[in-house]
Amino acid sequence: MLSPAQVKAILLETGAIQEGHFLLSSGLHSPLYIQCALVFQHPGHAQRLGAEMNELFAGERVDVVISPAMGGIVTGQEVARARGARAIFAEREDGIMRLRRGFRIEPGERVLVVDDVMTRGGSVRETLRVVQESPGRAVGIAVVVDRSGGDLGWEVDLRSLMRTEAVTYPPEQCPLCREKLPLVKPGSRKQEKP
Repeated sequence: MLSPAQVKAILLETGAIQEGHFLLSSGLHSPLYIQCALVFQHPGHAQRLGAEMNELFAGERVDVVISPAMGGIVTGQEVARARGARAIFAEREDGIMRLRRGFRIEPGERVLVVDDVMTRGGSVRETLRVVQESPGRAVGIAVVVDRSGGDLGWEVDLRSLMRTEAVTYPPEQCPLCREKLPLVKPGSRKQEKP
């Protein structure tokens, strides 16, 4: 198993850990952003991290891995590959996360929710809801990096390869805004206004 320090080294090596002034998909601002797409563009790293995430739930039967689009798709694919499970993803339609493209969760299937980085858990929570409304059963949540800083009240186990503190600010209290640092929106979810 990779240690959290080894996972962080991979993130640093690929430039995935970035410093600046970022607008997170939650609407909060942060001086740190983790862009896992920069890690997963390297198939060797993607395969290794996927295999490591698979081990987080080694004792559980998993039939399907589901991820939120867009950031979790490659992560979920690699976990499913390591597990020998199907890989599907949920995506927003009219602002609601749902299964599309003919994806289904069959009765009794055991489903693992997988994402790359989680701060407030919004996309993961929406994806978990998709599973809970299906005839399948959620067995857990696996993420590469957990920035949540604690218990977000999950109904299933949350496990990660690495945890790090998420320094975030509401826009009206952001010291980076007061310093007039340019605001960058690197995530995949649309925002009304930065």
